[in-house]
Amino acid sequence: MSRTPGGPVSAAPSPNALPSYLDPSNLGPWGIYLQQVDRVTPYLGNLARWVETLKRPKRALIVDVPIHLDDGTVAHFEGYRVQHNTSRGPGKGGVRFHQDVTLSEVMALSAWMSIKNAAVNVPYGGAKGGIRVDPRRLSRGELERVTRRYTSEIGIIIGPNKDIPAPDVNTDEQIMAWMMDTYSMNQGSTATGVVTGKPIDLGGSLGRREATGRGVFTVGVEAAKHIGLDIASARVIVQGFGNVGGVAGKLFAEAGARVVAVQDHGGTIYREAGLDVPLLLKHVAEHRTVAGFEGAESIPNDQFWDVDCDILVPAALEAQLTKDNAGRIKARMVIEGANGPTTPEADDILHDRNILVLPDVIANAGGVTVSYFEWVQDFSSFFWDEDEINARLVRIMKAAFAGIWQVAQDHKVSLRTATFIVACKRILHTRELRGLYP
Repeated sequence: MSRTPGGPVSAAPSPNALPSYLDPSNLGPWGIYLQQVDRVTPYLGNLARWVETLKRPKRALIVDVPIHLDDGTVAHFEGYRVQHNTSRGPGKGGVRFHQDVTLSEVMALSAWMSIKNAAVNVPYGGAKGGIRVDPRRLSRGELERVTRRYTSEIGIIIGPNKDIPAPDVNTDEQIMAWMMDTYSMNQGSTATGVVTGKPIDLGGSLGRREATGRGVFTVGVEAAKHIGLDIASARVIVQGFGNVGGVAGKLFAEAGARVVAVQDHGGTIYREAGLDVPLLLKHVAEHRTVAGFEGAESIPNDQFWDVDCDILVPAALEAQLTKDNAGRIKARMVIEGANGPTTPEADDILHDRNILVLPDVIANAGGVTVSYFEWVQDFSSFFWDEDEINARLVRIMKAAFAGIWQVAQDHKVSLRTATFIVACKRILHTRELRGLYP
């Protein structure tokens, strides 16, 4: 038995065991993504001859991340950076620090970034990174050393024109500042464009922190028009109340909706008359969880899925909506703020129950859209005001959603399949135009 610092005790794997992403008995995130590609293949026409391009990451790097802990010992963490596809431009995708990060997960997340970037038509490919570590168990100094060492290890494949990381689960503006500084020191010159989601004073963009949640709200409003749902009288429940769920919840509340239940890692709260979202956001900023909020009652976590609502926003982690709870959902619409929160089985159940699912690959694309704005601003050293950024974001999200909705109607398919049709055609058309070298 062995223990990775920041991780659980685990048995040593069999030397003959298949990697999880190749094991047919373990679907995992990458397997879910492959199923999604298989579903869309019949709609790709002549471009289907290139479909294997989508099923194989262009490059996957696994790195050892050793650091000195504060007690003088040396700890080793495993890190990943996967570039799924770069046919349309440099790789783009976040970096997450989490004790359950796996290669299968990072591969899938990089592939979903390829789809997402193509869906909103920004000139990026897909990439993703992560370190298997529980950052809550690290001091600030240890966290900085992990970040800088990881950045140095993946520095051979990232860069402003190669692959641009960004914040994800348990990473933030400070992590991005350390990554940018480390890369710049190794290059010998400041390279602000190597990451996005940076502090404003280091070339970050106004509106970036709220962008993903704003995108969730924007496509939710657009979809509501198509199904005759009045946002001003809607009941909303949110899983995860950070930069995505918290911002989306705030915007829905400002539009008149009632946010009646919120769940995060600390627990689940409920108030039939609607939660005071601004007060709840202040509580979460202070306590790092919704648990203990005085303006609501606490309910068992499992009861969250039974709350009567019009809109469900899963904005936490993958595989939260499964075949075991999809039949209990009472929403008219699910807006995926998180990456991969719905399994294929749950997707089918929700579709059969006539519950509209707004898939992650369009619903949460606001973050990467404003990351693109940040990247452009860094290259030009000319920065836009927040009103202009928000207006550009809303315009792009509305246009992308309108196109995807039309494809869904034309082919009589789900919005997820329609998004994949649009995105995969763009990726594979570019692949065909570029050809193969050598």
